[in-house]
Amino acid sequence: MMIRWSALAVVGASVTLVPALAVPVVPNFTQGSMTSRTETTQTITETINSMDYNTGYQYSATGSGVNASGNLSPGVGATNVTIDGVTSSWTGVTSKPTYTQTTPGGAFQFTETYSGPGLSNQTIIQRTTEVTSITDTTSIFSQ
Repeated sequence: MMIRWSALAVVGASVTLVPALAVPVVPNFTQGSMTSRTETTQTITETINSMDYNTGYQYSATGSGVNASGNLSPGVGATNVTIDGVTSSWTGVTSKPTYTQTTPGGAFQFTETYSGPGLSNQTIIQRTTEVTSITDTTSIFSQ
């Protein structure tokens, strides 16, 4: 019978529970730092379309050895144009004086200029811009 008691004693000893105890965690550093870097790149494409319009007219005449007949002020009138439902109106020259040489076959100089209404200048700029943003962050901590 002695052998049985020894087996029971061993089984009883292995079933006995011992309460668990927590061990405090203590950091083993006194100071430190952490650095992070964020990089962002954007590509921006843009088109700039600039249009300049003359809404009226410019007329001039000059010279020597010529005579003007009729009204020296040019006749003007309004013109309306509709494109894709958009109506534009401007004033332009409809008639002008008649010029003749003072002495047929003689020397003369004559200049007549007219700039009418409409598109006078168009500028198209296409550009691509790449923007890079870099952010560095450093955190410093101590115990």
